[in-house]
Amino acid sequence: MLLTTPRLTLRELTPEDAPALHAVLGDEETMRFYPHPFTPVEVDEWIARQISRYPTGTGLLGLVLRNPVLTDPALNDSNTLIGDCGPVWQTIDGPPELEIGYHIHRDHRNQGYATEAARAVRDYAFTTLACDHVISHVISMIRPENLPSRRVAEKNGLSLSREVFWRGYHHCVYRLDRKSSAPCPAPEDAAQ
Repeated sequence: MLLTTPRLTLRELTPEDAPALHAVLGDEETMRFYPHPFTPVEVDEWIARQISRYPTGTGLLGLVLRNPVLTDPALNDSNTLIGDCGPVWQTIDGPPELEIGYHIHRDHRNQGYATEAARAVRDYAFTTLACDHVISHVISMIRPENLPSRRVAEKNGLSLSREVFWRGYHHCVYRLDRKSSAPCPAPEDAAQ
C-alpha cells in the first residue's frame, strides 16, 4: 500500500522505522491523549500490528516528507518519517467501522500534514479499499479535548456523529458517509 500527496508519501511501516516512530509515539506531548507515551517495545508491537494489517489493505502507514524539487517518485522521499496515518478497522459499539487514524511529530504540527494525509486515506478508503470491502462511511475517534485532531477531521468533511466511552476514555466519533459509488480502479491502477 502506497499513497502520495503533494508533500507526503504514505508507505508501509517496517521494523527499521522503530526509532523514528518512537520519536512520535514515545513523545509525552504527542501522546497526551493516550494512556501513556509508548515505550520502544510498544512501538515495535505497534509496527508489527500494522504490518499484519497490510494484506487487507488497512493499517497505519509511515508518513514521509517528500522533496518537492525532485519529480521522480522513486527518488523524492526525504526519508524523514514524521508520523503515521491510515485506515484501521475498529469495533466500538456495533459492527466494525473503518477509522482514519493519525499521529504527527510535534515538530511538524500546524503545517497541514495531518489533514493532507488523512484526506489521502479517506479518498483511498472510498475508492480502492471500497472495492474490496463494503465501506459506507469512515470515522475518526478523537478525545473531546483534542481540538487539533477534531479540526483535522472537520477539514476532511467528517462531522461529529456520536460520543462513546471506549477503552476507558470518552471519545468523539466523527463520521463521513460515502456519497457515491465510484468505479473501482483497473487492477494495474490499484497497486499505486
